[in-house]
Amino acid sequence: MADLLLRLDSISKRYGATLALDNVRFDLRAGEVHALMGENGAGKSTLMKILAGNIEGDAGQILLDGSEVTIRSPDDARRHGIAIIHQELNTVPEMTVAENLALGREPKTRLGLLDRKRMLADATAKLARIHAPIDPQQKLGALSVGLQQMVEIARAVSENARVLVLDEPTAALSRSEAQELYRLIGDMRQQGVGMVYISHRMEEVWQLSDRITVFRDGRYVGTGARTDLTEADVVRMMVGREIGGLYAHEPRTPGPLVLEARGLAGGGVGPVDLALHAGEVVCMAGLIGSGRTEVARLIFGAEPRQAGTVTIRGRASHPADPAAAIRDGIAMVPEDRKAQGLFLDHSVENNIAITSLSTFANAGVIRQRESRAAVLEQMKRLHLRASAVDLPVKALSGGNQQKAALARWLLRDSGVLILDEPTRGVDIGAKREIYELIDALARSGKAVLVISSDLPEAIGIGDRLLVMREGRIVKELVSAEATEEDVILHATGARAPAPIRETQE
Repeated sequence: MADLLLRLDSISKRYGATLALDNVRFDLRAGEVHALMGENGAGKSTLMKILAGNIEGDAGQILLDGSEVTIRSPDDARRHGIAIIHQELNTVPEMTVAENLALGREPKTRLGLLDRKRMLADATAKLARIHAPIDPQQKLGALSVGLQQMVEIARAVSENARVLVLDEPTAALSRSEAQELYRLIGDMRQQGVGMVYISHRMEEVWQLSDRITVFRDGRYVGTGARTDLTEADVVRMMVGREIGGLYAHEPRTPGPLVLEARGLAGGGVGPVDLALHAGEVVCMAGLIGSGRTEVARLIFGAEPRQAGTVTIRGRASHPADPAAAIRDGIAMVPEDRKAQGLFLDHSVENNIAITSLSTFANAGVIRQRESRAAVLEQMKRLHLRASAVDLPVKALSGGNQQKAALARWLLRDSGVLILDEPTRGVDIGAKREIYELIDALARSGKAVLVISSDLPEAIGIGDRLLVMREGRIVKELVSAEATEEDVILHATGARAPAPIRETQE
């Protein structure tokens, strides 16, 4: 085929007893967006890590322009014109934006010293190319997750790659940031760049892709033109079964007040008032930077409280740190599971058991058999393979890492659960499982606060919807009556358009 740019043929990869990829194939044409879809653990990211030179496959070929190439390192991939935008941030928070953009390719003066003036100018140009309103001299770690992701996008785009892999690139982006990325994708398509697009957001895939390939359980399922497939076709290929109404749940009846915050302030937000009742799901929406995560961190003791009160079942809660909040029965799954939610080098078992060890201890000695049995029970509940219990949690797919983070709090049996972007980077099948779990937790009497940038999700899974803007809750909506337009109007502070009045000639 004349325009065939890349072909991955008969690729296999094994991790111990787990066959992550089983003789899969994938190809890419110049100037197309080819979506690669599948549930978490299907093998998508593993295949892309092989293409990026992060790991080596056990078998198979990589062909560029019809010729076989060997890719053993990220430098090899870059030399072949392959760039990756990773699902998980691949940056150094302690360094500035400019330093991150130049990492590994730092400009030097004639004396061999770092040319900071040129580095800053290069960074400014890279950010301007994607219209990112970011100060290149700012520490990267001070930016929101969404803006950090934009820095990664700027770095990848600047490499002028022929093959660009985008692994969940909009998972942490606002709508306006995502629209800017779509514009860039259109530009690169015109320039003949071939793009592999990995996303669990069906609307994105249907908006951007030319073809769709589906993997399931490490195996190739099929490829088709996007115009020849329906969303239902792709879901069936991904999960091997029908998925019903994604957000459907029976009406819930809230119970007694569990958590109440009054005048809560700190971390640049507030004052904030909110209440959570047993048996209900409350969702919090708003633009990136509106303060949603900061409110969660204030409640959880991860951010110093400057003012206000929090009561749990009528008793004052003054968590000086997350450990104190956990003792008060508050649990939190953070937005950035990699940096804040998991111990990546530790086993899945240790990550799940870590907050409940006292339950299984006698005189400081852990009852290992009892602890493992409890961990395996929660893993089964979340459809995590028992064989993964001893693996380092970093070996799991992004969605399964999220399940491990959730399993920790299921084991702890906390009364208040704060879930910050619980389905970010999670496939449609796992999303449905997480929604069902949230519903079951609420029906068991838990109070659940969900922070979500996915408006259909925020509206669909909750009972009430709190909209934040500039550090404050500006509107409370009944979820069953809310629309995406309602949320956007309050989140942006825009006014609803006046109704068109008919005039008579």
